[in-house]
Order: sequence, then C-alpha cells, then structure tokens
Amino acid sequence: MNLTWTIGDVRVTRIVELEMSSGGKFLFDEATPEAIRAIDWLQPHFAEPDGRVKMSIHALVVETPSKRIVVDTCIGNDKPRNIPAWSNMQTRFLDDMTAAGFSPESIDVVLCTHLHVDHVGWNTKLVDGAWVPTFPNARYLLGKAEFEYWKAGHEDGAADGQIFADSVQPVWDAGLVELVSPDHQVCPEVRLVPTPGHTIDHVSVGISSRGHEAIITGDFVHHPCQMAHTSWASHFDYDKSQSSRTRVRMFEDFARDRTLVIGTHFAAPTAGRVVKDGDGYRFEA
Repeated sequence: MNLTWTIGDVRVTRIVELEMSSGGKFLFDEATPEAIRAIDWLQPHFAEPDGRVKMSIHALVVETPSKRIVVDTCIGNDKPRNIPAWSNMQTRFLDDMTAAGFSPESIDVVLCTHLHVDHVGWNTKLVDGAWVPTFPNARYLLGKAEFEYWKAGHEDGAADGQIFADSVQPVWDAGLVELVSPDHQVCPEVRLVPTPGHTIDHVSVGISSRGHEAIITGDFVHHPCQMAHTSWASHFDYDKSQSSRTRVRMFEDFARDRTLVIGTHFAAPTAGRVVKDGDGYRFEA
C-alpha cells in the first residue's frame, strides 16, 4: 500500500518492496516477545499480539518543486544474498513505482542513507547478464566516508563485497555517483542530517518547507520500540553506543519540535510524531 505525506511544497510517497513480521531478537537482543508486548502502544500497527514486530522495506520518493528524489532503494531483484528470503527476489517494485507515477527515467536524485543490503538494491538492475543503473538520469548521492569504508572491503569476498559489487560499483563506473558530506544540502527543501552509529557515515534526510519539518530516518532507528528503549541497539549497528546516543539526541529534538518522522522500516502508517513518555518516548502515528 502506497502512503503519501505533504510537508509544505514537498510530497513524500512510500513504495513498498516487502512487508513482514518477525521475532524482534532478529534485530535486538532485548526484544523478546514479552518485552515487545509490554510496550502496549506498539499494537496494532507495529507489533503482533504474540510479540513479533512488524517491519517494512520500502523506498520513499520525495517530490520538491525542483527535484524528484528516491531515498533508499531496498533489496532489489535477482541478487544473491545471505538471507534466504532476500536472495534472488522477484518483486513488482519497479512496476509499482512506475504505476504510482514515478518511472525510473523520471528520477533526478537517488539518495542512500547508508550502503547496507536493503538500502542499495535497486540502485541497479540485471540486464543481459550485467548490472546497470536502474535510474539512468539520476545523480546517486552517497556519503563519502560511507563509500570509502565499503569500497575498502570490496575485494575480500565477503557478503558486503558482493553488495558493493552489484549495487554500488556499477553506478560509480557509469559516472553517476556524487560523494557528499553528511550535512549536504540536496536542494532548498531537502538536506542530509548526520545520524552516525548504525554505519560509519549514516545520514537521515531532513525536509523543510513553508514552516513544516519532516525527517526520513534511515536506520538510526529500525523500529518504534527503540523509542521506548533508546538503548536497544541493532545487531547490525557499527557503533552501538553511538547509535544509542544518536537516538536520544534525535528523539529529544523531535519531541520538542513536533517533527514528522517517516520511518524507513516502520510498518504502516509509517509516519507520526515522537512524544515524551516517562523515561523514554512513544510514537503517535
């Protein structure tokens, strides 16, 4: 299900690749079914009655007066991956994006919050046995330190090397990549926001228009349960202590400013406001 939000003159549309429910311990050691059920406001949108967490993998298309931007490009089709359910996927993601009015050729900017497997997949597609850029007219904005970190491990034969090889290197070779700082201004309404910890140069995407503010999280927060427990760090975080500090800082700002928070992996309704709740926070969708 596509969802759309308006922030001043900017429109953001969610294009879903995959939705799922799973045990929270896949992401966080502390996220037992009992612990998830104890956060009563997670139901019905973000948790199942049995304590499994609801998640979504989706791209977000940001339309400004001057740019059409795709934030994070999911897992992709035809790609061998270590997670069986994500390996050699065959989805209608591109068809769904086109049906929503966003043909690949119409995209001006592709923006990756970081270079993990589920954020770069549709950077490329398989054509006649070769990986080619999916969005041929776009500039691909990648964090400079992020790019260099993963590039350094490209030849080690590990899973991350495969991801870089099929989803990042081809757009670099095509001359479409622009390496940017973590506070880069994309256009008047859209900027990068440094949110380190999940990866070495992780960013979120800030949107400001006509006095309205929103943010696309990326993975500094994977699930709303981390608002109740800001110390719950993902198994996949590069620096767990730093990621926790980032969450505290960002949630504090969001609660004060009433920023619209659009979660990169939040199940529908995906967007809402962060409010203070005792020693932690909760999400009002």
